[in-house]
Amino acid sequence: MLVLITYDVNTEDAAGRKRLRQIARQCVNYGQRVQNSVFECLLDTAQSRLLQAKLRAIMDEEKDSLRFYYLGNRYQNKIEHFGCKPTYLPEDPLIL
Repeated sequence: MLVLITYDVNTEDAAGRKRLRQIARQCVNYGQRVQNSVFECLLDTAQSRLLQAKLRAIMDEEKDSLRFYYLGNRYQNKIEHFGCKPTYLPEDPLIL
């Protein structure tokens, strides 16, 4: 299923900047960054729960925000893209 992950980390201090980097690193391991704090990830239920647990362990619930949007397996008609960044298909191979 396609999961959209968004986060907002308070970066007023060094600890917040560290949390921001750690959260971004975890998300990169599971999906594609589509905006600064937004990732699209193709995950099964177990992967989703594991990633959620990892991110919640990093975040400070008093200062940060984390959202998971579950778009499901038929996500193609739920996404519209406009603007300068090129779009991609999550199921296609990603060549680095």
